Amino acid sequence: MKTIFGLILFLLVGTTPLALAKTPGEVDIGATLREAPMQGLSGPSRLLSEYRGKPLIINVWASWCGPCRQEMGSLERLSRRYGGKQFTVIGISTDDYPDKAMVFLQQYKTSFSHFIDTRLFLENMLGADRLPLTLLVDAQGRVLGKFYGAKEWDSPEALATIRKAFRIQSESM
Repeated sequence: MKTIFGLILFLLVGTTPLALAKTPGEVDIGATLREAPMQGLSGPSRLLSEYRGKPLIINVWASWCGPCRQEMGSLERLSRRYGGKQFTVIGISTDDYPDKAMVFLQQYKTSFSHFIDTRLFLENMLGADRLPLTLLVDAQGRVLGKFYGAKEWDSPEALATIRKAFRIQSESM
């Protein structure tokens, strides 16, 4: 009897899809980001809605995160080459201390805007339970994709993903 019960339990658990844990208030892919004040780190504070009207790439990082360090150079190259034309790139630091985040930015000489999220509101809304996290957001604020882990954002594969998500003609990017 224990064997049969164990087999039934195994089959039930084995065939039931496990729900991935979400951060509190996380916005799913396909949903629109809520309004959020963003505390300026490398420039003035802004509202998230101020970025509407053009596709947006949001990178969530922390100064202590090795993979974040690994991909920051490719985000900078992507921003310098294509940012502002077809889309905007911004960074969101999850550091507790702005001074540590500033040292990181000075070290990597980033030119795109960065904000700091010491209250975890953006971190939770974006779903940053692992870092780095990069989101592709359309001009209306709808989340098109979430990518966890370090990527080479200026690689041909990443550029193809961005072009497809934002429906950019390949000649212009």
